[in-house]
Amino acid sequence: MISSENIHAYLEQTCDQESTLLKKIHRETYLKETMPHMLSGHYQGRVLTMLSKLVSPKMILEVGTFTGYATLCLAEGLHEEGSIHTIDINEELAERVSGYFEESPWQAKIHYHLGDAQTVIPQIKGTFDLVFIDADKKRNSLYYNMIIDRVRQGGLILIDNVLWKGKVVDKAPDNQTRQIISLNNELTEDERVEKLILPIRDGLFVLRKR
Repeated sequence: MISSENIHAYLEQTCDQESTLLKKIHRETYLKETMPHMLSGHYQGRVLTMLSKLVSPKMILEVGTFTGYATLCLAEGLHEEGSIHTIDINEELAERVSGYFEESPWQAKIHYHLGDAQTVIPQIKGTFDLVFIDADKKRNSLYYNMIIDRVRQGGLILIDNVLWKGKVVDKAPDNQTRQIISLNNELTEDERVEKLILPIRDGLFVLRKR
């Protein structure tokens, strides 16, 4: 039987490789952070890049920067006149993450906001072509409802960690899992979007604005 580890390794071998900078961010995140698994990682990062390139967004919003890995993956698909706004509340990471952005070809296109996303999002003007929500899971519904009317028709909304380590199918889910299930049910019933969950890592909800 093929193990999930073998499949994961095969997926990474058969997709495009990480850039030198992404490899550096991956390595340093696992060396320096207490919860490095929050990093999107190689395969999911290539998925984010592919989706971004398919949309060719002029405006991306990312809620939850962490160490900037996914930010740079999304930035690869930006329209030549595009920009990405990424929001995080962790000031301790700011200097290192800003350094990563400065090393990238998209330095001038990345707007890095430090603060509470609920406060920052209304300050960002314009219509979003692509939104990636990967922050405080308890507030995912809040973020979704804040941005849904600001996403253009045909735009994408991506929400991470919606399978929650498989716990969403537990018969007696814990409180945090119930919050994930509640969000998934809300999205399933939302007729404003076409939707599906990609079973990548911890689950990626892909929603297309009708």
